[in-house]
Amino acid sequence: METIEYLWKDRKRFLGMPLSFTRYRLSEDRLFCETGFLNVKSDEVLLYRVRDLRLTMSLGQRIFGVGTVCVVSSDKSIPHLDLKNVKSPREVKELIHKHVEASKDRRRMRATELLGGEDGPACQEYEEDADLDMDEEEI
Repeated sequence: METIEYLWKDRKRFLGMPLSFTRYRLSEDRLFCETGFLNVKSDEVLLYRVRDLRLTMSLGQRIFGVGTVCVVSSDKSIPHLDLKNVKSPREVKELIHKHVEASKDRRRMRATELLGGEDGPACQEYEEDADLDMDEEEI
């Protein structure tokens, strides 16, 4: 069995100290969340399915140098994963973003944009390299 090489590891922290049984790990192509001591639950999100990243830092979190990175994905089982109270959250968010983009490029995927309308959102795929002819009236 092949071992997974992790690019980043951390634990959920309380008062800035890793006193939790929630562990987060990042590999080249997946983000892992493992919770529990006796009953262990492991979740993973494929990086190419990540749609959005958000960083939140409350005053208490900023005092202790931690924050929450919210990962929104198109994964059916885990559409929303919060990496709570991780150390250096800005660097973690940028590291995840960099590897999400690399994973999408390896799979030759492009992001989807949600367009809001009166009938609700609709998905539209686009290619960065595609020639888009738009008149000024359409913009």
